[in-house]
Amino acid sequence: MTGTTTGPCPGKPIRVLIIDDFPTDRARLARMLQNEGDITSLGQVATGPAAITLVARERPDVIVLGLTTSDGSGQNLIEQVMAHTPTPILVLSTQIENRQSPSAVDALVAGALDVLPVPVRWTPDLEAGLRHTVRQLSRVQTIRHPRGVRARPAGAAPAPSGRNRQTVVALAASTGGPKALATVLAGLGGLVAPVLVVQHLHPDFTGGLYDWMTRVSALPVEIAVHDQVARPGRVYLAPGGLHLRLAAGLRLELASTPATIHQPSANELFHSVAQNAGPAGIGVILTGMGDDGAEGLLEIHRANGQTLGQDEETSAVFGMPRAAYRLGAVSALLPIDLVAAAILRCAARGTA
Repeated sequence: MTGTTTGPCPGKPIRVLIIDDFPTDRARLARMLQNEGDITSLGQVATGPAAITLVARERPDVIVLGLTTSDGSGQNLIEQVMAHTPTPILVLSTQIENRQSPSAVDALVAGALDVLPVPVRWTPDLEAGLRHTVRQLSRVQTIRHPRGVRARPAGAAPAPSGRNRQTVVALAASTGGPKALATVLAGLGGLVAPVLVVQHLHPDFTGGLYDWMTRVSALPVEIAVHDQVARPGRVYLAPGGLHLRLAAGLRLELASTPATIHQPSANELFHSVAQNAGPAGIGVILTGMGDDGAEGLLEIHRANGQTLGQDEETSAVFGMPRAAYRLGAVSALLPIDLVAAAILRCAARGTA
């Protein structure tokens, strides 16, 4: 299930909740944010259950979260907030050099909307940039991320998860896709999961795609065969002109129906992964024209799987990732060279 929140009403101050473990940092952030009068601090609190409770009670327009530890507590807080009270979250951290840092990727995958490094010294320009980012985030609609729903208090019945299922990765791309797929597959060394790939391509060019992916992929690549069992650590390409689906028992299904604009169809693949992998599904939508895959990726998201998309800057055509993002189907938009690392993290943590 997805949910949305709306930004502040025009003319009203942007209500910000500051969450940071250090009182001096919280006070400094409050002063910087309120400097021009259009942003107001609802309060300041340390990370932990009290912060989650305060978010639910105050319903801020934006959360500014200081990540000061590497124990995963910050990511857990992001997941809990986004699961129960979806709110735009800006992460500030001394562990982040830029948006490509591992801690930044983890925060984005958990549900944060943006990340910024904490400078050695806050200059007037940096303070103005912080306020500008908060203003931008206050206008963004947020979606409910189901990952935090899986956490349960001690003694509670365990929630269904993907840990008892085989993780399955589904990749889909169209225009500009072969190059993007080459980048992702080259970075998946050590992945213990089958990888199912849909690339919009004329059947005559399937062989060429297979040859290219075989050369660059860190995992063995083969063209999918109907009714074969998908094995962990292998890549299966959909043949041109046929839909590729995941069936029960990790079996692969090839079909010429339904008749769609694109055969293979990203939606057909993603829908099947949502149905048969559930929370163990990792769906990734890459560069491409149109909106194929958006609805199917949303189904993976609703099934508590993980969903990633290629960002606009590195996409040849941002159509497919944009359509999925606008539906609320994408947990994080990432540069193409960070997608493989994000997939590996999702699979390794058992959060897929």
